[in-house]
Amino acid sequence: MKHSFTITIIDVLIEDYVNNNYHKKGNYSKYNGAKFSDLFKRQRALTFGTKLQNHGLNHRMNQEFRKLFSTCEYVPIIRVVETKRYWINENLLIVKANNKTFNIAQATLEIIDKYIETKKNAFDSFLKTSEQLKTFEVQQPKKVKEFILSLIEPNVDARIFEIVSYAILKYDYKEQSIFFGFTIDTIEEKSLKLYKTSRTNANDGGIDFVMKPLGRFFQVTETTDVKKYFLDIDKLEKFPVTFVVKSTIPIDELKENIKAGAIKQYKVEKVVEKYMGCIEEIINIESLKQSLNKIEKEKNLGNVLSEIIKHSKLDFNLEYEDQDE
Repeated sequence: MKHSFTITIIDVLIEDYVNNNYHKKGNYSKYNGAKFSDLFKRQRALTFGTKLQNHGLNHRMNQEFRKLFSTCEYVPIIRVVETKRYWINENLLIVKANNKTFNIAQATLEIIDKYIETKKNAFDSFLKTSEQLKTFEVQQPKKVKEFILSLIEPNVDARIFEIVSYAILKYDYKEQSIFFGFTIDTIEEKSLKLYKTSRTNANDGGIDFVMKPLGRFFQVTETTDVKKYFLDIDKLEKFPVTFVVKSTIPIDELKENIKAGAIKQYKVEKVVEKYMGCIEEIINIESLKQSLNKIEKEKNLGNVLSEIIKHSKLDFNLEYEDQDE
């Protein structure tokens, strides 16, 4: 599971299980459960967990698990809402192999610790490279551009892709303007401004970026599953959405795939037309590359890199002070 909140939730629940020695003594069914406040405090003390919210512990983890393991009869988190007590589902920790029963709680904790360490090292390396490139952006703009391009490849981490696509689009739109006003006398030229509305993977109803003064909504996705597009459109009550897709598939082909999926799912022509009409624009990896070419000509690569560094630190729960704000 790709989201950091899922790792920390599993970590704190299994840690509570092991700290109370249930992996050795058994009788977990008699346990009163871990307090929400203790789990939440511990979760925020972990690497990448300082700004995590409570929806993971409350329901989102189980939802994500069901999506990926739809045939599994168990969910990871058991809870009693009234008492705010939580348990890890022990059925997922006890496995049988070669006619023997094993409790994998301790091994799971060690795997999680190694995963987090590896993830942190990779992020530290990425951040170090970003900051080094920032120091000589003027002398070696090609290296800066190559580095940014490497961050929008199909195999890149979804959170990094969202951050980088935002940085690119922000400085592409910044050079575009419209004439806007409520009366003829108040019409003036305004630059398009893109705002990142939340941290990556936040439970915010599907709005990743918002543009002023046009009021456009942007949703970043790495899937080509058409159901995801329609779900995001439904969340916004069929308000037009621009989708930024982590894909090299040509835009026309993506649109045809989405339409084919809509026809298969809904059958009714008017319903299909309504959903397709809500897709304001599709931006793919090639579109982002073209935007970056424009940004390079406008000598704004350094600003894009600064934006990437800023939001990477924020999204990965590291302190960041913006000197310009």
